[in-house]
Amino acid sequence: MITGAITDIAQAFRRYTLIGTLGWQDVRQRYRRSAVGPFWLTISMGVMIATIGIVFGTIFKSPVEEFLPFLSAGLIFWGFISSVITEGCTSFTSSEAIIKQLPIPLSVHIFRQIWRNMIILAHNIVILPLVFIAVQKSINWSAFLAIPGFFILLINLTWMALLLGIVCTRYRDIPQIITSVIQVVFYLTPIMWLPGLLPNRTSVFILNLNPFYHLLEIVRAPLLGEIPALIHWLSSLGIAAVGWALTLALYGRYRRRLAYWL
Repeated sequence: MITGAITDIAQAFRRYTLIGTLGWQDVRQRYRRSAVGPFWLTISMGVMIATIGIVFGTIFKSPVEEFLPFLSAGLIFWGFISSVITEGCTSFTSSEAIIKQLPIPLSVHIFRQIWRNMIILAHNIVILPLVFIAVQKSINWSAFLAIPGFFILLINLTWMALLLGIVCTRYRDIPQIITSVIQVVFYLTPIMWLPGLLPNRTSVFILNLNPFYHLLEIVRAPLLGEIPALIHWLSSLGIAAVGWALTLALYGRYRRRLAYWL
């Protein structure tokens, strides 16, 4: 069963041109006849960062040059993480017509929505250097660690989207639950508040046991000039290993039933 799942994913990778075309088409279709296009998301993200930065920076009495880059990187990458997860819930159901008509690997639809959100992330990431310039923050060589960090993040988001895609195709109430859970996790993850504000005993439960904190830190910390702690790397890799083992077993067993669940 697992062999069939791996074969399906490998065949999807060979269709990378199809994945790229479908992802671009989704973005173009969404912003068709719009003068600004996907940059509307960038504008709204920039306004949100500026607003939250002023309000929460004042409430927490955090230095602007420290808090604003932290907030910007956190919101930008959290937007990517939450979009991949929530859209992963409907990856198969939203592609029902294609699945029933064309014999292409099912995981193509997962990679399609991930690529679509990577395009949107590329538009939003332009905010970060503008924030760095505004607060006069420099970027050092540790920023290159964000590349392997982002790769590990993608590996984890892929199994999450695939797993949720299978479960949500079978049980249609799950997407609403996932959306609510993601909202709760957003407030429990240090995005709008600095980790240093928590007492040491509290941080053990809220931070160390929060998988999304580790996944976010291996990308955000290098961009802010810091080297992620070893626990972040090990936790992220451990989550990937356990998550993929579970996902491949589930996908291998129920892959052929997805078309009947639609």
